[in-house]
Amino acid sequence: MLTRRTFVAALIAALAMPTLAAAQATTPSATMIERQLEAAPRVKLRPNQRVTIREFKSRPDLRRMARSIDIQSINFAFGSAAISESQYAKIENIADALQRILRHDPGARVLIEGHTDAVGSFRSNQILSEQRAASLKRILVREFGVPGYALETVGYGEEFLLVQTQNENWRNRRVTLRRFDDFIR
Repeated sequence: MLTRRTFVAALIAALAMPTLAAAQATTPSATMIERQLEAAPRVKLRPNQRVTIREFKSRPDLRRMARSIDIQSINFAFGSAAISESQYAKIENIADALQRILRHDPGARVLIEGHTDAVGSFRSNQILSEQRAASLKRILVREFGVPGYALETVGYGEEFLLVQTQNENWRNRRVTLRRFDDFIR
């Protein structure tokens, strides 16, 4: 028999589920990040097919071919690009991976893509996504010593949602790391 206390406990658990899921999003290890970004390229472009970084950022077809990894564990608050110091252990994994990649291949270049959910205007989400990418780059460079020349940033706003919804969804508030040196002139 369902008691009032059981019902209330079940209701609270159901409402807390998205928050718990967000908190439990696992941070990929430095080894996993390194492995994803150093995997064999899906395609090898001939020199005459290579593009500028600006073209690469604007061509989803090329970006899909690049080696990448989504980082959903950096918890961006709704409407915020701030990364608190409590998130630095997660960022350290990213920094360790990037520094190992750069030791093996000093010419490696990584694009940090910022993303948002679909709540709010297209323009405000675009600006917020750019700020999220820049925020991560700033911390990687200033706090963890990753060379700034190896990192580019871009924001895609709500353009590439992981979860197709117009509602708030923490999985859409993420950054993606994408290796692009194989595509650039």
